[in-house]
Amino acid sequence: MPTWMLVIGIPLAIFAMIVIFSGLFTVQQQTHKIVERLGKFLCVAGPGLHFKIPMIDLIAGVVTHRIRELEIKVESKTKDDVFVDLLIAVQYFVEEKEEAVSLAHYKLTSPQQQISSYVFDTVRALVPDMPIDQVFSEKEKIAAAVKDRLEHTMRQFGYEILQSLVNDIQPDHKVKVAMNEVNASARLKEAARNEAEAKKIRTIAEAEAEARAKELQGVGIARQRLAIANGLKESVEACSEAGISAEEATRMVLLTQHYDTVTAIGSHGRATVLMMPYGPNGMSSVSDQIMQSLMVSNEMQTDHSSPSQQQTPPRPHRGGDGLA
Repeated sequence: MPTWMLVIGIPLAIFAMIVIFSGLFTVQQQTHKIVERLGKFLCVAGPGLHFKIPMIDLIAGVVTHRIRELEIKVESKTKDDVFVDLLIAVQYFVEEKEEAVSLAHYKLTSPQQQISSYVFDTVRALVPDMPIDQVFSEKEKIAAAVKDRLEHTMRQFGYEILQSLVNDIQPDHKVKVAMNEVNASARLKEAARNEAEAKKIRTIAEAEAEARAKELQGVGIARQRLAIANGLKESVEACSEAGISAEEATRMVLLTQHYDTVTAIGSHGRATVLMMPYGPNGMSSVSDQIMQSLMVSNEMQTDHSSPSQQQTPPRPHRGGDGLA
């Protein structure tokens, strides 16, 4: 081969290799590249190895298909004039279609700004019609409204909306404190109501128990008195059979009970001083008073049973020795 051909051929070969290698380019997975020829859209290059004419074709941009998330903080006023901050998270991506890739690259300069504008408009049109409590309880409704608005609008620019979320709702600090106080007062009111109801139940139960105890105590006292009366009756009858008068038998029984009472008080470990007539004359005075009371009671019963009869004059007393 002539030398001149080598001199010319080698530089041409090197130049051709440079042109070929400079025209090769690769596209990563989950991305597409926009190729333009002399400033005009040529094609959308998908993942893999591609070739473009150097200095004529140009890679104008790269569009990713990965899911991206945009957080937007929106301040709005509720129906009850409370300002709240809503943190809206929008997840979006570009469809893997040539038309969607071309629209996403050429139609919107800043898709994030466009999405934020629609989110602001949707939230501020919806929240002012809700009271603050409803904003908290219907945040899913707000998120669904934002998603519907964005899906309808952003699809014409090649974007798809995966999800829209209301991540946080923050009212003014003073409003938050007031809401907590209202909730706390309601809890305290409920606790007080429950405590009062429990106290009422305890009081009723204690009253019923006390009434039942007094009833049983009364029954016991009545039975005790009946037993005492029967015992006194048997004692008097036994004394009468032995030739002792009823009056003397009564005095003897009272004296016996007196000594039994003194014995019981003395045997008690925590006994206190008891002042009562102790001598025979004192016991005689006590027995006279009891006998007089019994006589008066009998006379009153006789008057009520026979109102036409005259009242029997009281029997004369006998000094301090009892009834005549």
